[in-house]
Amino acid sequence: MFEAFVIGPFMIWTRLVFLLLGIWLATEFFLKLSASANLSLQHMREHSRRYLLAFILGARLIAIIAKYRVYMRDPLRIFILWDGEFSFLGGAIGIAFVLFWATRTQRATFLQWLDVLLPATTFGLFFEWFGKFLSGQAYGKPTDAIWGVTYDTIGVRYTVPVHPVQIYYAIFFLILTFTLLIVRKYTKRAGSETLVGILLASLAIIIFEYFRGDFSIPVFATQLDFLVLVALFISLGVFAVIELRLSRMGMVIYEVGLVALFGGYLLLRTLLSLPTFELRFSQFLAILAILIIVVYVLVHRRKYPHL
Repeated sequence: MFEAFVIGPFMIWTRLVFLLLGIWLATEFFLKLSASANLSLQHMREHSRRYLLAFILGARLIAIIAKYRVYMRDPLRIFILWDGEFSFLGGAIGIAFVLFWATRTQRATFLQWLDVLLPATTFGLFFEWFGKFLSGQAYGKPTDAIWGVTYDTIGVRYTVPVHPVQIYYAIFFLILTFTLLIVRKYTKRAGSETLVGILLASLAIIIFEYFRGDFSIPVFATQLDFLVLVALFISLGVFAVIELRLSRMGMVIYEVGLVALFGGYLLLRTLLSLPTFELRFSQFLAILAILIIVVYVLVHRRKYPHL
């Protein structure tokens, strides 16, 4: 385990070193992909401070949510930025929010930018997860497998070999990066990299999270909840397809109907006695990501058939 190393009077956190390395290389990768896709970087040069701030805030926010128990016990720690607790994925999400705002007045659509942002993100996640492995973060459950690893640190609650789930993630994201480059080479429509990347990454998260042994935010759900969630996104997709054909009154009736139907289910759900199962919060978000990206790509392709 190499949680930190000392250079003179300074203690350097290993996870932070790999995070910074991932940020540097992923940024270079993102710029090259953007240039090859003929996407203008002028708005990034003009609003570089906004992108930097969005990355830092997003990275910090997701890291705080992931370790909410620590920050609930000591809220002032939220402002101690030098503790090294940042999430590369959170930073990428922050960049995506600014891109969504910036592309409203550009010829390139948000989905075209996602197609170059996603491979760069998966490349950066490879370094972040490898750094977590060395520092003992996001550790796995106990295992008898020969590749199990043992951590000697107070941050890991097991003293027996555990799944090196961080390595599972690191290898997967590295393979996914090359997979997306192959998809990029042969695709002819915008959104292909995003669709393939989100689907594969979400499925991997759903599977790998079962090997995690650290604490997480639990989500309790029923099978009916997921059926209703799928129905909600299908209805939103249908609404996006027929929106232009509806009158203003028809749109209002459709929207009110959706709110009443699914809002009513949320109210009645507490009265239903159904068996529940526990998910990690990241698994729940992965399921949402699959539903959202499928609807978004389909709607985008209908709106921009030439892309």
